[in-house]
Amino acid sequence: MSVTDEIKSRIDIVSYVQRHVPALKKAGRNHKACCPFHNEKTPSFVVNPERQSWHCFGACSEGGDLFTFAQKIHGWDFKEALRELAAEAGVQLQAQTPQQKSASDRRDALRSLVNSAAEFFHGRLQAGDAASVRRYIHEARGLSDETIRVFQLGYAPESWDWLLNSLRRLGYSDADIVAVGLAVQNENERVYDRFRNRLMIPIRDERGRAVGFGGRALGADESAKYINSPQSALFDKSRLLFGLDMAKRAIRESGTAVVVEGYMDVIQAHQAGYLNVVAQMGTAMTEKQVRLIAPRFASRIVLALDSDDAGQRAARRSLDVARQSLSQDFAGRLSVDLRILQVPDGKDPDDFLRKSPAAWRSLVADAQAVADYVIDTETAALPGNASVQEREAVALGLLPILTATENNLYKQDNIQKLSRRLRFSERDLMALARYKLSLERPVQPQTPEDPPPEYWGDDYDAFPPEASELDEPSTSAAPASGINRGTIRAIEPYCMSLLLKNPNLLYLVNRELRELAGGDDELLRGPLCALGVDDFTQSQYRMLMSYLQDSMAQDDREPLEYLESVVSEDLQPEYEALLVEAPEVVSQSIRRNFQVDLNDIFRRRPFQGGSRYSERDELISRALQLRLARLENERIEMQYLQEEAQTGGDSDQQQSDQLNAKIMLSMRAKARINRAVSRVSLPRQQTSIS
Repeated sequence: MSVTDEIKSRIDIVSYVQRHVPALKKAGRNHKACCPFHNEKTPSFVVNPERQSWHCFGACSEGGDLFTFAQKIHGWDFKEALRELAAEAGVQLQAQTPQQKSASDRRDALRSLVNSAAEFFHGRLQAGDAASVRRYIHEARGLSDETIRVFQLGYAPESWDWLLNSLRRLGYSDADIVAVGLAVQNENERVYDRFRNRLMIPIRDERGRAVGFGGRALGADESAKYINSPQSALFDKSRLLFGLDMAKRAIRESGTAVVVEGYMDVIQAHQAGYLNVVAQMGTAMTEKQVRLIAPRFASRIVLALDSDDAGQRAARRSLDVARQSLSQDFAGRLSVDLRILQVPDGKDPDDFLRKSPAAWRSLVADAQAVADYVIDTETAALPGNASVQEREAVALGLLPILTATENNLYKQDNIQKLSRRLRFSERDLMALARYKLSLERPVQPQTPEDPPPEYWGDDYDAFPPEASELDEPSTSAAPASGINRGTIRAIEPYCMSLLLKNPNLLYLVNRELRELAGGDDELLRGPLCALGVDDFTQSQYRMLMSYLQDSMAQDDREPLEYLESVVSEDLQPEYEALLVEAPEVVSQSIRRNFQVDLNDIFRRRPFQGGSRYSERDELISRALQLRLARLENERIEMQYLQEEAQTGGDSDQQQSDQLNAKIMLSMRAKARINRAVSRVSLPRQQTSIS
C-alpha cells in the first residue's frame, strides 16, 4: 500500500470534509451540501463515501479525492497536503537523511528567531516612547488598532543594539541574528541592529511564517524610505508576495489577484475589506511570483502599480515577465487574464484607498486589457508624422505581448487595434510578428520520427467517433465501448511512462485539449480542462502526476532532476520502472499486478501500414482515452444524482436541470474526443492477432 493509500484508509473523506463543510448531510448513498468553493443556493457539492471522492456539479465542475479537497480548501500544494495529512493520519513519510534533518532543523530555528523579533518589534510599538509612532500610524497612515494587530506592525527604536540584546537574552547567537539579516557585522567585526527608528512590517511566506521585514523610515533625514531584509536562507524576495498568506483564500474565491507595489497598499486594501490584494516585493514581478498565484489560485491578475514614472516602468517590466510566461501558453504552462489598473489623478493605491475605498471595487473591475494599455503607452510619444522605421520599432516591441495567446479571436483583435494605431496592414503586422518570433526562438533541428516499438498495438482505440454533436444529446447514452476497466488501468502507467521520459509531451496533450475546446470556455473549464491528477484513478499515478505538474511549474532545475529529488521512497519502484524502456520490465516491476492488462497495451506484433509511429500521437490518443473514461465515470455519477433530484421538489428540479446541462456538455466533449482519437490513432491492423 502506498503512502497516499494508507493516509486515505485512515482518514475518512466524509468526516474530513464535514469539518470544513458542516452543512454536509447524507442524501441517499452520497452526502450533499452547497459547494464551499463558490456561492450557490442549491446543493451541488457531493461526497461519495464508497469511492472516497468529491465532486461539485455546479459552477466549479471540480472534484477529486481527500488530497485534492485538502489542497483546494487550504490552498496547499500537493507536498503540503501530503505532509499535513500524513501527520494527522499518523503515517510516517520518507525518513530524512541526517543532512536533510539538520538543514530542516536549522531553518526552523531561524524562523523561530525571526518570529521572536516580530514579537519584540510589535511589543515595542505599545511602549511609552512609541507614542509618536502610534500617532503616525493612526493619523498619517489611517490604520486601525485591529489592522496593526493583524499585520503585527512594530517599531524598531533608534538604538544600535536593542534588538540584539533582546534576542541574545533568548539564547540566540550573533551569527544567527546576522544570518537572517536582523543585524549587520562590519569589517571590524562589530555587530549592530540593521533596523533603527523604523516602522517594522513582518514579511511572511505563503504559509504565514515570518521570514523577514520591511522597515519604513520614521526620520525625515533617512536616505532610504524603505529597507528590506537581505537575501538569506529564509528570505528571497523574488519568491515572495507580501500578504499572500492572508490573501490566498480571497484570491481563490474571486479568481482575481490584485498586485500592488508597496506594503502599505496591501495593508490599506485589506483594512478596506479587499482581501485579494498582494504586493510584488520589488520593482517588477518575477515569473516565480506569477506562479505563486496563477493558475493555482487566480485566473486573472490585475497590476495596480503606482502612477508615477517608476510605477509605469515597473508595470512594463512586469508585463514583459508575464509575456515570457504567456508566450509558453501553447505548452499549457500558464494561462492568465492579465490587466492593468491605473489609479486616477496620479495617486498610489494607498492614497486612493484612504480617500475613496468604496470606488476601488469598480476600479479593479474596469482594469484595462493589456493590449489597450501597451498600445496606448507605447504609441503616446509617436509624432503624427512618424516614419515607417519609427512605427516598425514600436510594433516590434509590442507584437510579442499582443500575440502571446492561442486564442485567435484575441490575437486578431489585438492586431487590428495596433494596425489602426500604426497605420500598417494586419497582414504586414502578422508577418512582422512571425519574424520577431523566429529571432526569439532558435529553430530546433528536425529529427525523423522513430519507428513504432514492436510491442505497439492499436487494439483499444475502438471508441467509435460520433457522427455529430447533437443539439440535444440523450442523457442515457451507454458507456463508451471498446475499452475495459483493466485496459484503462494499464493505460495509466503507459501514459505516465511517456510523460516521465519526456515531460514536455504534457504541453502537447494540454494543447490538444484546448484545441478540442475551440474557444468554448465551458468546455475548457470543465470536461476539456488540462490533463491532471483526476484523469488517473490509481493513487501512485495520481501522486506522480502531481509531482510532474510541480516539476513543470518550477524553473530551478530540469523536470527529471526535480522529480528525482522529490519522489518519495514508497513511489521509487513505480517511478524507476516507468523510466525503463522495455515493457516487460515495466510489467514486472510495478507494484500492482498489471501483467495481463499491460499486454493489452504492449502487444508484441509487427506493425503493418504505411504511417510511421509517432510517440506524440500515441500519447495523445491514450491520454484522450483516459479523459473519456473519466467523463464516463462522472456521467454515471451525474445520472444517479439526477435520478435522486427528480424525486424531489422545485429546488431539486433546478439541480436536475443543471445536471442535465452538464451531462450534455460532457457528451459534446466526448464527441470531440472520439473524433480526435480517431484522427491521431494509427491505422488499425487488419489481420487477426493470435
